[in-house]
Amino acid sequence: MTSSPRSGALAFWSDLPRDGRWLLSTVVVQFFGRGLTLPFTIIYLHEVRGFSLGLSGALMGLIAVVGLLVTGPVGAMVDRYGARRVLLAGQAFVVVGYVVLAFATDPAVAGLGLALTGVQLGVGWPAVNALVATVVDGEMRQRYYGVNFALLNLGVGVGGVIGGLVVDVEQPGTFVMAFLVNAATFLVPMAVLLGPLRHLHGRVDHPDGDAGSKEGYLAILRRPEVLWLAALSLLAAFVGYGQMEAGFPAFARQVSEVSTRVVGFAFVVNTVVIVALQFWVMNRVRGRRRTRVLALMAVVWAVAWLLLGVTGLMPGGLAAVVIVPAFHAVFGLGETLLQSALPALTNDMAPGHLRGRYNAISSGGFQAGTVIGPVAAGLLLEQGWAGAFIGVVVAGCLGIVGVAFVVGRRVTPEVDGVRRTAAATSSRGSGEA
Repeated sequence: MTSSPRSGALAFWSDLPRDGRWLLSTVVVQFFGRGLTLPFTIIYLHEVRGFSLGLSGALMGLIAVVGLLVTGPVGAMVDRYGARRVLLAGQAFVVVGYVVLAFATDPAVAGLGLALTGVQLGVGWPAVNALVATVVDGEMRQRYYGVNFALLNLGVGVGGVIGGLVVDVEQPGTFVMAFLVNAATFLVPMAVLLGPLRHLHGRVDHPDGDAGSKEGYLAILRRPEVLWLAALSLLAAFVGYGQMEAGFPAFARQVSEVSTRVVGFAFVVNTVVIVALQFWVMNRVRGRRRTRVLALMAVVWAVAWLLLGVTGLMPGGLAAVVIVPAFHAVFGLGETLLQSALPALTNDMAPGHLRGRYNAISSGGFQAGTVIGPVAAGLLLEQGWAGAFIGVVVAGCLGIVGVAFVVGRRVTPEVDGVRRTAAATSSRGSGEA
């Protein structure tokens, strides 16, 4: 570890290996397309194609369900065939899916298109994180994941703003064009993987010389630290991203009683905070225990949810209008902590030949949380139990703190992000956990 590591965007870019630059260069373009359509897909299904709201919501749910179903097999395929090949297959699925969805006038056809995009959801996390881990390592890997998240949000944010200006329910062609543009954005990373990065495979051979496919999920899940990591991912999704499209907007509208414009502005604030603070945060957490960074993230999120809960005491007023976007600002700060720690912790914990499976386990826990979170929010808020909803998510945040400390006791300091000097390692012994 260098004594004075360089920081800042330019220094990070110059320190990245060539392959890392190519991988990172496509993130904004790809997620610009996602931002262009994601906020408006249910509007497209309901108001443009004429499906009922309930059916539209059920069709949207196919994305998460299919993603969760394919995550396990994808992790094994990454370890056997390499992350690059699997990622290319997932991108081909999503290109076809968005083209099908663009012209779908029948629920079955729309469901097919959404299911195909769900395949990419299941492929993306395990394959991308495993591929990145073969290109960058050590402290640079942790920084890469943080920068990737900031660029992802920049792309989604810009795409969402432009999508809001372009799509019009009175002109169905604008939605068709948006979905086709989204499909086209995936051709950019595909071109990079087939061109400048065609030499990558993203697979690490087993120490005994094979691809490691004989080591299945059951063997991995017998390791307590892996189970605790999956629990941490599930809780983080349940109190975090699982509530962003359900619990937060429902609470803001029904309990805080703010306008949809305020809700939309809150998401813009979230994106700005992430893009603005990601470099600052990842420089501050460098060399610190990742599990403690995750515990801090949970505390920040608990504060954010309590802040949102306060708006229930003053619904519809100026205070609610101010606090609802403030919630997303604080929540965004927590997201920068999450993305600076969790992917790096997962990939440093995993043996190289099993990174696909480890990332799939973490991804599966996360996706399960995004499925359970909206269900819990709907049940609690539909009954008018706003206080109970805030109590549940805050309790989940406190649960993350406890789980993070358990994980921290079960992994080595190096896996936890603490880089020790050779002298310290020699004096303290290599077997310390």
